[in-house]
Amino acid sequence: MKSIIILLTFIAAFAYACGGGSSSSETASSTPPQSMIADEPTGDPKGVGEVKEVALTTPLDQAMIAKGKGIYELKCAACHKLTTQRVVGPGFSGVTERRTPEWIMNMILNVEVMLEEDPAARKLLEECLVRMPNQNLNYDDARAILEYLRMNDGE
Repeated sequence: MKSIIILLTFIAAFAYACGGGSSSSETASSTPPQSMIADEPTGDPKGVGEVKEVALTTPLDQAMIAKGKGIYELKCAACHKLTTQRVVGPGFSGVTERRTPEWIMNMILNVEVMLEEDPAARKLLEECLVRMPNQNLNYDDARAILEYLRMNDGE
């Protein structure tokens, strides 16, 4: 019985901290949150992070693709499929058509910041409900994954 009371107290405190206990004056003066589901998120299409420009290769770099495939299979495949199928995270099919190369690289390299500050990344977190872990990849690894994703999308 005591553990149930403690649990209910914790839930009530959590609900209050998440906005359940705001006063009417606070609600009236604050801007209502916009739905991330109804509208395409706005923000910098390059995302948040150090990657400001990515030089893409034409034709695709086969050595980078091979490296990216290996990294994908080791670090990404458990949560992301190359199709539109969502497993833990979203499927990768079409990602290079929906997002800029810089956004993709920033998501790989600066995932914590992206999930906190980028509207599109926050929407993905809302939909998937699981934070992507930092895979501790370097720029060259992330660039190789990007090249592999470009190949997957038929570029």
